[in-house]
Amino acid sequence: MSADRTIQDVFNRFYPEYTKTHKLSAAQRKAAYHIRNCKTGAFGVNVSVCEECGCISVHYNSCRDRCCPMCQEFPKEKWVDARREDVLDAPYFHVVFTVPEELNPVIYSNQKLLYNALYHASSDTLRELASDSKYLGADIGYICILHTWGSEMNFHPHIHAVVLGGGLDSKNHWKDNGEEFFLPIRVVSRLFRGKYLAELKHLWEDGKLEFHGSAECFKNHYAFKELLDSCYSKEWIPYCKKPFDGAESVIKYLGKYTHRIAISNYRIKSMTDSTVTFTAKDYKNQGQWKEVTITGEEFIRRFLMHVPPKRFVRIRHYGLLSSRNKNRKITLCRNLLGCKKYLSRLKDLDAPAIIRLLYNKDVCKCSSCGGRIIPVGADPSLFRPEPHMLC
Repeated sequence: MSADRTIQDVFNRFYPEYTKTHKLSAAQRKAAYHIRNCKTGAFGVNVSVCEECGCISVHYNSCRDRCCPMCQEFPKEKWVDARREDVLDAPYFHVVFTVPEELNPVIYSNQKLLYNALYHASSDTLRELASDSKYLGADIGYICILHTWGSEMNFHPHIHAVVLGGGLDSKNHWKDNGEEFFLPIRVVSRLFRGKYLAELKHLWEDGKLEFHGSAECFKNHYAFKELLDSCYSKEWIPYCKKPFDGAESVIKYLGKYTHRIAISNYRIKSMTDSTVTFTAKDYKNQGQWKEVTITGEEFIRRFLMHVPPKRFVRIRHYGLLSSRNKNRKITLCRNLLGCKKYLSRLKDLDAPAIIRLLYNKDVCKCSSCGGRIIPVGADPSLFRPEPHMLC
């Protein structure tokens, strides 16, 4: 088969066979159904006609699933634009919290519990250390985003945190350390390790953990204790990136992480009757891109590993950026810093206006003559346009 294949093509080719030999969760089945049927007419059709030339336009609705590669751009742009009003002209840092790969089987068997534990440990680590006068002594704000994949779609759960590099002290005065990250990475690592393993141990002692697949060996008390001891003895390595270059760069950077999925269509290079080839970063070779070829069923397995549990919230706001604080405290921070407020560009705009602003495309104009198009109904069975009439 030729190149220019999409994830939808891969699912249509390999998913039916995959379901015969693998057990799927309800969330995985739902995501697969949405991906296979996105923009095919299964979710409705919008039909418009040009007032000038009579040309008929048919647009198939998208599935709006957060795992669908065709449905992320629009919500991403709207979400990032809404965050413009929360951004300050102050230092920001990107911190990544990871766990040892030995924990992956247990985490995958208990996704909702142990993904939540990742948020608890990372957010509590940042809050506790930032409030310590030895480091900063202030209440800061940060956004945490869960990713569960590596470049080759392997299971690699980790938290991306975009951290405001300053905050409000007990007297509501602004406090920061300039362009330097205010927390020692080694201290962050050890506190995060302690908090995550403490919650994991607590869940285990309360009998709330399940052990499936490659995690079954940890049902044994001694095997699980040995796993905990092994993880305690390791150095956990969080990652901190240099500060962003101004508030606008923070806004753009957020979009790279908030609505990302395990793999995008542009990385699919080719597909045969049995395999899929895609590009991935080789971190053992300085992040150079390479091509990876795996079976189609293995591609489906890897992709579905990253479907989040039902109603799971992947983007969470803390401290100054939490919903109950940000209106009052971000305004106070902005006044103390004397920085301008970045206004939303898309607020109160309808979808055609947003598309016009973002992509310089007017969906209300006929692509043939430039005349105004008007909706004529959503049921394509009401008419049978001739091929030459379609735009």
